[in-house]
Amino acid sequence: MRALVLEHPAPMAAADPVRLRDVPDPAPGPGDLLLRVGACAVCRTDLQLAEGDLPARRLPTIPGHQVVGRVESLGEGVTGWSVGERAAVGWLAATCGTCRACRNGRENLCASARFTAWDRDGGFAERIVVGADVALPVPNGFDDPAAAPLLCGGVIGYRSLLISGIQPGGRLGLYGFGASARLAIQVARYWGCEVHVAARSAAERERALAAGAASVGGYDDPPPAPLDAAVTFAPAGAVVVAALRALDRGGTVAINAIHLDGIPAFDYGSLWWERGLRSVANYTRDDARAFLDLAATIPVRTETELFPLEDGVVALRRLAAGTLDGTAVLVP
Repeated sequence: MRALVLEHPAPMAAADPVRLRDVPDPAPGPGDLLLRVGACAVCRTDLQLAEGDLPARRLPTIPGHQVVGRVESLGEGVTGWSVGERAAVGWLAATCGTCRACRNGRENLCASARFTAWDRDGGFAERIVVGADVALPVPNGFDDPAAAPLLCGGVIGYRSLLISGIQPGGRLGLYGFGASARLAIQVARYWGCEVHVAARSAAERERALAAGAASVGGYDDPPPAPLDAAVTFAPAGAVVVAALRALDRGGTVAINAIHLDGIPAFDYGSLWWERGLRSVANYTRDDARAFLDLAATIPVRTETELFPLEDGVVALRRLAAGTLDGTAVLVP
């Protein structure tokens, strides 16, 4: 099959760390599904992995962890799935199922967890193998390219809202307005929240107003009133501090980032009055299923730009440059 393979991470501005290769077709092991990929969305984590900001766990590897496809074959012992059925692949590839975190419904914190494109080959390819127990059903009403962005930006954005503690009708801040935030605002608006968006560019702020934001501003601009909760999407520690300063007493900032450049020192008064900072680490299968059901109910709309598989490097470069009009989706 054809696949985009990461062999040597390097800055996109200096090299093409991801290259199109012919690789052996994967085969499903016991408990696995083999999917023919219909679409794979491109995530900032893929860019961070390609450039080395997120250290690779295995090389060479195939990036891509927002995959929608159809089941081609079943591994030994698989039940509940049929050949030809649509299935989705997200970031979570496996958990141990026996540790305290797994037993308590917090499998996202499993120390033995494995992740798509980090520990197992991902979906920048024509086929992918996924554990049947972590594969997700694809809601009706979404074609493959429209469903793919829901599987990371959507699910992690949804978990970020939960971690922030925002309640229906509350005042919420979204810091950064990329692909994940554009999905999260649809959930927040469905919950009746008043949403303030802080973004670095005028174009992002205009897009936020069009999506229903009550107010917009730059990262350091205070919202019209203190926030009950905030979610940061920009991978910059200074933005986390800006969001913290915008909180009302008792509010929480949820940090939606797997990689952050460091949080600068800040005055304790910004944290006082039981304000909180919480990172968002991965998701659980319950999170993913709940969000996909909610996305179909709202319904959440995704904005995509389609690229053939061989143009994956172009998609990553445009993501790095901030010139995408929607989520880049690779279509083999």
